[in-house]
Amino acid sequence: MRIKAGDEVVVLCGDDASETPKKVTRIVQGGKKIVVEGVNRVWKHVKRGHPKSPQGGRLSMEMPIDTSNVLLYCANCRRGVRVGYKYTNDGVKYRCCRKCNANLGTIGKPRPQYAKKG
Repeated sequence: MRIKAGDEVVVLCGDDASETPKKVTRIVQGGKKIVVEGVNRVWKHVKRGHPKSPQGGRLSMEMPIDTSNVLLYCANCRRGVRVGYKYTNDGVKYRCCRKCNANLGTIGKPRPQYAKKG
């Protein structure tokens, strides 16, 4: 998966597009959509007696956006970058920045078939 919950991303298009990194709060629809903190906020009208709002009214909440509208943020480059994948000498797969080859976090557990021999 290209983007995980807790990652910092840069929003590319829409009303909330900016160069400042925002945090991903959750993944929706198997990785096709993500919910980003403070992006795509809408008002939801809630009836009285709802657990979140017993008196009723309007709740401001974040809605999902497509993953194609964001880029993963690289702290080295200080901008949104494309993501590549590599393996360490132990066989652990990790995401890397396409510009500076910085490590952007591991993806899975070690796989012996991808470990370097010798």
